[in-house]
Amino acid sequence: MFDFDATLPVMALQFLLLAALLNVIFYKPLTKALDDRENYIRTNNLEAKERLAKAERLTKDYEQQLADARRQAQSVVAQAQAEAQKITAEKVAEAQKEAQAQREQVAQDIDQQKQEAMRSLEQQVDALSRQILDKLLEPTY
Repeated sequence: MFDFDATLPVMALQFLLLAALLNVIFYKPLTKALDDRENYIRTNNLEAKERLAKAERLTKDYEQQLADARRQAQSVVAQAQAEAQKITAEKVAEAQKEAQAQREQVAQDIDQQKQEAMRSLEQQVDALSRQILDKLLEPTY
């Protein structure tokens, strides 16, 4: 059947040399390139996931900060409105007090003038009464 002469070991040796040569020249660089590519893809994929997670965290943080800032702004606006209403109420009360004080002062002035006018009229009435009395009591000659 088979003839085992010197060609079989030479063929086997050639096959092994070809396999070793192909392994060194072709398969090792190819597997190294495939491994490098897989590592590159895996690394980039992990980095992308990490960046995405970081971006989501930052987005949540910024949204929280924005919500806090809005709440603070609303609080400041509400506080400013309350303070403005308080100041307005104080100014209105102060104006009302001043108006009341002026009314009282005017009423006092009117009363005082009225009393002075009454005194003046009383003096004039007294003077006229004396004149009338003097005229009536005067002897007519």
